[in-house]
Amino acid sequence: MKQTFTYSLFFFFTSIILAFAQNGNLQGSVKTSDGSPAEFVNITIKGSRKGALTDKNGNYQLKGVSEGTQTVIASFVGLETQQQTVDIKTGQTTTLDFLLKENAAQLQEIVVSSTGPNRETVSVAKMPLKNLENPQVYSIISSELMTQQVITSYDDAMRNVPGITRTWESTGRAGDGASYFALRGFEAQTTLVNGLPGLTSGNLDPANVEEIQVIKGPSGTLFGGSFYGYGGFINTITKKPHYTFKGTLTYNAGSFGLNRITADINTPLSKTEKVALRINTAYHTENSFQDAGFKKSFFIAPALVYEVNDRLSFHFLTEILDEERAVPPVFFHSDRASTLPFKNLKELNLNNSLSFTSNDLTIKNPRFNLQGQMIYKLSSQWTSQTVLSRATVRSNGFYTYIWDDVSGDNYFSQYFHKEQQVTYTTDIQQNFNGDFKIGSLRNRVVIGLDFFNRNVIDNGSGWAYARGVTPQGDVNYVEPFSGDTLPPVYLTEASIDNILAGTEGSHSNISNSSYSIYVSDILNITPGLLIMGSLRGDYFDSKGEKSTSEDDFDQFALSPKLGLVYQPVIDKVSLFFNYMNAFINVAPQQVTDADGSNPRVKSFKPEHADQLEYGVKTSLFSDNLYATLSVYDIKVSNRVMPDPSNPRSVTQGGKVGSKGFELELTANPLRGLNIIAGYSHNETKVIAGDQTDFYSEPGRSPGGQGPQNLANLWATYQFTTGKLRNLGIGIGGNYASTYKVIDNSQTGIFNLPSYTLLNASVFYNAERFRVSFNVNNITNEVYYIGYWSVNPQKPRNIAVGFTYKF
Repeated sequence: MKQTFTYSLFFFFTSIILAFAQNGNLQGSVKTSDGSPAEFVNITIKGSRKGALTDKNGNYQLKGVSEGTQTVIASFVGLETQQQTVDIKTGQTTTLDFLLKENAAQLQEIVVSSTGPNRETVSVAKMPLKNLENPQVYSIISSELMTQQVITSYDDAMRNVPGITRTWESTGRAGDGASYFALRGFEAQTTLVNGLPGLTSGNLDPANVEEIQVIKGPSGTLFGGSFYGYGGFINTITKKPHYTFKGTLTYNAGSFGLNRITADINTPLSKTEKVALRINTAYHTENSFQDAGFKKSFFIAPALVYEVNDRLSFHFLTEILDEERAVPPVFFHSDRASTLPFKNLKELNLNNSLSFTSNDLTIKNPRFNLQGQMIYKLSSQWTSQTVLSRATVRSNGFYTYIWDDVSGDNYFSQYFHKEQQVTYTTDIQQNFNGDFKIGSLRNRVVIGLDFFNRNVIDNGSGWAYARGVTPQGDVNYVEPFSGDTLPPVYLTEASIDNILAGTEGSHSNISNSSYSIYVSDILNITPGLLIMGSLRGDYFDSKGEKSTSEDDFDQFALSPKLGLVYQPVIDKVSLFFNYMNAFINVAPQQVTDADGSNPRVKSFKPEHADQLEYGVKTSLFSDNLYATLSVYDIKVSNRVMPDPSNPRSVTQGGKVGSKGFELELTANPLRGLNIIAGYSHNETKVIAGDQTDFYSEPGRSPGGQGPQNLANLWATYQFTTGKLRNLGIGIGGNYASTYKVIDNSQTGIFNLPSYTLLNASVFYNAERFRVSFNVNNITNEVYYIGYWSVNPQKPRNIAVGFTYKF
């Protein structure tokens, strides 16, 4: 009651002041010294809370500025604040422009975390929303940060985000051949491009990346249930065309035969109309740090924008990737049933220099992605966005893995399979975004319709045992179960094709679709109190194998989301709470009674993940210190697991829980000094399951959850004056605690040891060129990642880069 009375008095006196105030408007632009527009510059009126951010064209507008002489402040993270005075007249619009001393390239170097920590983003919430207004937690990796760290691999960018770690590299295999990450204790892959499904069975090339958004927590309400996303999603935002001619040419070289050439060229196509083209391309070759393995790829991504007028615009993106690799097998060191004969890496004695493959056994993952969108401003309050995405990804070549068939003999079986699969995806979305008031309450709304179809055609071979290997590299050709000696199998294409020739391959054509509707509303009760309510209805229709109707099924799921934000200090401190949900559709399975009789198909409800989270976000000292602290609790229910009473059946009711907290900091304490840091702690356990099942034993880690504790740090300093101007240094690294890759009472526990990595860089960034030198894993740490597996990682390596700007 007291709070309501306080708010009523506040609005009463505010309305009186506004009614009698004599106001005018202020507008203008901010440019850098080379004439480029400066985006995300803070424009404020001294002595007031009135302010605005410049848009992508460097323009700003302030309405309702008090009459008289005003001091206008232009500030940008890491730059000296600029001030100008201006006379505001009632009912008139005054123009005031600013010119920053830095050029566009230098401006990008100053902010490496996100181009403004509290800027508006659209794709995270499918509506323009500042981070402090969003009750969901997300982290952003900017292209500028990736440039500073000479990152040539998409996966390496994740080292800058708290709470996420890679569990194995991309295998290129069909369906899920992209890299696996652990995010808040659950598996995650790079499955979204500009908020739309962008499938990949191989690597993503960073050449066309403007930023990477790691959206944390179950997010099925806005993004659907087409992919596992219990811990969150990884969303790649691509580079967009603009209306200034400029470009860069970059050459990178480094350890293990790294050679990479990239180009980023942007040009306007019309002097009278707003049409622009941007092309990003890359050619990449690199060898493995092991005795075999390589990557060779070519990537090109043209993007076109056409702004027909102030209300209508079209955006098109095409990504084409041609990639061939020789990929080392994942080393699964347990049969997931027998007691482990080794309890640690020292006892396993894995030779890290061995790849267990050859450069003759390759896999190709060509990918094509087309996205088009039409944005139409229906009115001053409503905008329509129509989006179409069409993607194709292939897996053609050899996939191999190592598995412990017979525990205790120190020999591990190596199996081979020849992939021949293509996946087509189509996604059509229609979104309506509104920003309007009902009475005094501001509503920001998105209403969306989503159609998604996936068609998978598989003509791959069967599987074949090739040989037995020891962790030290010894080889035999003894069939692990019968003990029969087999003819030698060599790691050549002809030899592997020969053993696969007699296997029964797969010939399937599977299709499924989702039809969804969703709505989300951010309601401003007061300027500092916001409530979010969201709901998705999703109908999943699987045709299964097209040649038969026996495996058809359909399911319906509701996915709600609620959020609360309170800002005790507007745009400075935000307290938030959320409830979030994700789901995945579960296919029916063939089961029988315990004696093998009564065969039947058993259907299931969708799995669901529910998260409760709370925390605080801050943006202090003129956006020079940004922090997020969050505490979360995720429960996944309705998991399918073995039926304890019937080994030939399965049941539904498994539960997994994930609890933890995350801290993320971005600081710019001095001009030219940028610091990003993060720490996360996670505990993931099976809550309900089958005591005898390796994957769902209650009280145990389910696998793939990653280390419990992760920390990241990166700091750069660039000299801005004197003889050392444009010279910069960077230093940082990562820490990961001990990681239980196997946690089971029957097999025992296998831990991967903790590790600490140290990285450093030196760069010189002039107006027309940039030279970079980076050293990763300076101390040559021997370390591993895994997902029920042991995967050795790179030793010390260097990368140098030269960029020419025009």
